[in-house]
Amino acid sequence: QVQLVESGGGLVQPGGSLRLSCVASGSIFRISDMGWYRQAPGKQRELVAIITRGGTTNYADSLKGRFTISRDNAKNTVYLQMNSLKPEDMAVYYCKSRIRTWSSSRYESDYWGQGTQVTVSS
Repeated sequence: QVQLVESGGGLVQPGGSLRLSCVASGSIFRISDMGWYRQAPGKQRELVAIITRGGTTNYADSLKGRFTISRDNAKNTVYLQMNSLKPEDMAVYYCKSRIRTWSSSRYESDYWGQGTQVTVSS
C-alpha cells in the first residue's frame, strides 16, 4: 500500500559527499515526520536526522554540521546531504516516514525503506 524507496548510496572516499533520497509512494493521505536512520555491522540502528512536515529538524549530536536533512512535501521525498564523510559513517541508511493512508486516514503508522548502503573507503 505504501512504499519507501531510498537511492543515492554508494562508495565514496573519506572527506567526500553523498546525497541520499527517499521517495514515498502509494495510497498516501498525509506524511508527517520523515527521517533517516543508519545501521552499521554489529551495531544497533540509530537515528541520523528527522524533519517534520513544517521543516523542523533534529540531528544526532555527533552528526550536526556535516549532515543536512531536507524534504519536498509535494514530491513525498526526503533527502540527506552528507558531507565530510568518515569511515565510521559507513552503514546501511534507512528512511522512515510516519504516514496516514487513505484507508486509515485517522491513524499514523511508521513505514521503512529497504535501505541503501553507504561505504566510505579509500
